[in-house]
Amino acid sequence: MKAVRFHEVGGPEVLRIEDVPVPQPAAGEVRVRVAASAYNAADNGMRGGFLPIPVVLPHVPGYDVSGTVDALGDGVTGLTVGDAVVGFLPMERDGGAAEYVVAPAEALVPAPTSIPLVDAAALPSVALTAWQALVDDGHVTAGQRLLVVGAGGVVGKYAVRLAKRLGAHVVATASPRSGAAVRAAGADQVVDHTTTDLHDAVDQPVDVLLNLAPIDPQDFAALVALVRDGGTVVSTTAFMATPGDDDRDVRAATVFVRPDRGRLTELVSLVDAGELDVEVTRRIPLDELPALHAEGAAGRIAGKVVVLS
Repeated sequence: MKAVRFHEVGGPEVLRIEDVPVPQPAAGEVRVRVAASAYNAADNGMRGGFLPIPVVLPHVPGYDVSGTVDALGDGVTGLTVGDAVVGFLPMERDGGAAEYVVAPAEALVPAPTSIPLVDAAALPSVALTAWQALVDDGHVTAGQRLLVVGAGGVVGKYAVRLAKRLGAHVVATASPRSGAAVRAAGADQVVDHTTTDLHDAVDQPVDVLLNLAPIDPQDFAALVALVRDGGTVVSTTAFMATPGDDDRDVRAATVFVRPDRGRLTELVSLVDAGELDVEVTRRIPLDELPALHAEGAAGRIAGKVVVLS
């Protein structure tokens, strides 16, 4: 089968398109005929060696995947050959930038039926990140005020829509390019961060501050003043510390997204119910993945890209 792999960490040039044996599922595993994988910024970090996730080399990137069950290992129940599935694969294992991938059965759930199977690969990790940031780490509840910094990205729009489902009042920052999309996702107030100081725009303390943007650490620390006493600061930017305020009992939490079959099943159901949109800005063939990594390394990727196998 064809697969994209890197044998050493480095720039996008270390990615190679290779012929490798079709993997065989062990007990508790499933082999998936890949429809698509999704590119994430963390793929660049893992390939470049600056994201501390241990992988065995050579490594196949692409931990978000959609496809069709092709073979079952011993002991697998609840899945059948031919089932359309979507999953967030363990990041330290080989991913879906290949024609086939082997995955733990518990990493896979039935794919949405309301969107193309290839597009479903764009859902798992970003939607789980938003859910876990809001519910598991932020404990957002109805009636609370939430500030989302960096809401114009893919995770941000999921966070806004999910927070509105929870009954929160959402203040969100976005650029002029993404402001309309953030407003359409349900934000009650959209602040143009390119022209407006958040300290001027946020006129009441918020219960939860969710940061999704690579902002300056000093600027991030200053935003804690916008959080009420006893509130929470949550961040997905794991490369820098999440600030809190012990004197005011403002808790800090950093999101490290993790597979969650139950939550992913719920998110799929929200897609099929029309309550969540799956954003795909581009679809590329597998042999263009190295060039896509070069774009990502240069910071030129906007939106969500799926890689067709």
